[in-house]
Amino acid sequence: MHSIKFLHQDIHDQDSLQGMVSELMSQMGLDEKIGQMSQLCGGGGWVPDHLAAAIRSGQVGSVLNEVDLDTVNELQRIAVEESRLGIPLLNGRDVIHGFKTILPIPLGQAASWDPVIVSEGARISAVEAASSGVNWTFAPMIDITRDPRWGRIAESLGEDPYLCGVLGVAMTKGFQGTDLAENGSIAACAKHFAGYGTAEGGRDYNTANIPENEMRNVHLRPFKDLVDANVATFMSAFCDLNGVPASGNSWLMDQVLRQEWGYEGFVVSDWESIIEMSVHGFTGDDEEAALEAVNAGIDMEMASSTYRDHLENLVAEGKVDLEHIDRMVVRILTLKFKLGLFRDPYTDIENFPDLLNEAHLQIAKEAATKSCVLLKNDNKTLPLSISGLDSVAVIGPLADDGYEQLGTWVFDGEAEHSITIKNAIESLVGSNVTVNYSRGLDGTRCKHHEGFGHAIDAAYQSDAIVLVLGEESFMSGEAHSRANIDLPGHQEALIHALAETGKPITLVIMAGRPLTLENIVDKVDSILYAWHPGTMGGPAIADLLFGLESPSGKLPVTFPKMVGQVPIYYSHKNTGRPPSAESCIQMDDVPARAAQTSLGMASFHLDAGYTPLYPFGHGLSYGEFHYVKITTSKSNISLGQSIDIAVDLINTGERQAEEVVQLYVRDLVGNVTRPVKELKGFRRVKLNPGQRERVSFSIHTDDLAFYNRDMKLVTEPGQFHAWIGGNSDAPLWAEFEVHE
Repeated sequence: MHSIKFLHQDIHDQDSLQGMVSELMSQMGLDEKIGQMSQLCGGGGWVPDHLAAAIRSGQVGSVLNEVDLDTVNELQRIAVEESRLGIPLLNGRDVIHGFKTILPIPLGQAASWDPVIVSEGARISAVEAASSGVNWTFAPMIDITRDPRWGRIAESLGEDPYLCGVLGVAMTKGFQGTDLAENGSIAACAKHFAGYGTAEGGRDYNTANIPENEMRNVHLRPFKDLVDANVATFMSAFCDLNGVPASGNSWLMDQVLRQEWGYEGFVVSDWESIIEMSVHGFTGDDEEAALEAVNAGIDMEMASSTYRDHLENLVAEGKVDLEHIDRMVVRILTLKFKLGLFRDPYTDIENFPDLLNEAHLQIAKEAATKSCVLLKNDNKTLPLSISGLDSVAVIGPLADDGYEQLGTWVFDGEAEHSITIKNAIESLVGSNVTVNYSRGLDGTRCKHHEGFGHAIDAAYQSDAIVLVLGEESFMSGEAHSRANIDLPGHQEALIHALAETGKPITLVIMAGRPLTLENIVDKVDSILYAWHPGTMGGPAIADLLFGLESPSGKLPVTFPKMVGQVPIYYSHKNTGRPPSAESCIQMDDVPARAAQTSLGMASFHLDAGYTPLYPFGHGLSYGEFHYVKITTSKSNISLGQSIDIAVDLINTGERQAEEVVQLYVRDLVGNVTRPVKELKGFRRVKLNPGQRERVSFSIHTDDLAFYNRDMKLVTEPGQFHAWIGGNSDAPLWAEFEVHE
């Protein structure tokens, strides 16, 4: 019986969905079931004979990286009309931060601390990708990482599990919409499960060693949030976790994901991560790798072919249970039904808005505007005044480079659609201000000074300098880790040379990670950290520089002074000898032949102290925000109750601005040691000059739960401290007690 009978049928309820899946399963042979568990690469704009034959024979459940619409529809036609059962295909694509309209990199979006704009950005990405026949994206990436050397920090949502979870859920809802079958919705994928963000040395694909308690209290938390948000799929990580590669890790895939969390979606391996288990030394050959992966719970194999090559034999030998295979295939088919692929497997471009339309570009601009973080603004250098300037120097290799501003892992966006900082400033100031442009360096990695003279001349001819430096897009992302995360090439030398002109310097940095800026932070007057801002980065940055908008971004990750401080993050443990300003002695202040007991006896670096360059949550604006009068609604609460914690926020500045108000809590004593602070809430608040607003957060005792030494999720009675402020170093605090 041909499953084309399911075409044009709506899914009215769970029972009808299960019935259709069961009926289809009853018709399938083992080879066709294994086919559903196999994902093959597309041809890149054409249909290779081998792929067509495999689809025709029911040996493919999903294709990867095909975005030519005619080709996608032809692949679906072969699957639906020429295979025995007519099962449509999933078509996966990395739509990480945009399709044609490119948004800021995910780490930049995280700096917005704005779930609404993150969700809207994911929605336009989904709509544009779906118009090319894509129905599944491998995002969001919710790995917690505290190592800026790791290239994939650019794809992450930062160091904090609460912020990552909130924004990951927002992104998932944007991709998936309210109904997976509605036009423009695509399936999301929570990746990489799990622990990948702690790869040793910040080297991609490397080993991750994480105690189970830390896994549960930190790294697994955002993944559980996405399970609760009904994310359609999961992806296994490349790394081995505590000696067991994630793609063969039954503790992750079966015990935690299936048994404890009850997850009903399916899990796909990362690219060839199943065969790489043999490279790890975990399996001896591809057959053993297939056995470990399928028994651990990997439902679909990406790119490699161990399932197609070996699963039938493994079932025949009794090493893999057929009922286990059936459960996996049911999960895959269920998603295809939910996506509406059996109702209509084809994509009609007429059902979609234009790519790069004005509404999409405005969302991209808003995302870029909110993602930029004003790290420093001495003497109110910013905003620049169009009426107060005769000329401005726009200098730097990234000031007029539409390609590099798009950022890492962009497959479908094009540089020609980008509006650069130079072009945006010229458009904004018009004939009122002369723009003197100079690259200064041929590229970000340039190691000669041949362009310095021209840049210095431009600076002397101008009233102010906008200097645009950072990393090229390739310098972050998968496989692009760095040991030295200073500004590359001779960028620091260019900063020093321009500082000699005495002109005020605003440094705009485009990068895929936190860079170490200690060597130059005192040489510039203001720093606007723009990450890689995407298609509309130029207009967003120009509006911020000239005061049409006030910066409101906050750091989603701590900025170290130097790479030797890594890992450095705000929610660290207190230790038995916590550092303080009094205990941390500067190395250069210690006399020769000093006694060993004179060096502070606390947890810090002699040459860097214990504080970062910029803390998690930091970000300035053109307003001046002050926090006063923190209060709690109660001093004591019982388990199962809530407490309100509030503060007065005042804008004492001269401009309207938006502040991200942040709530942190500390559990002073626990069954296992607890972090010195944990983010528990945040809210964007816009205030006019002189305006005062009471900002309140409600915390339930369940929000204070953690995994204890028995790996049980508990809220323990005891004393708690709470802080509300503009970053993780917020000084204003209150206390409360939880009792039985």
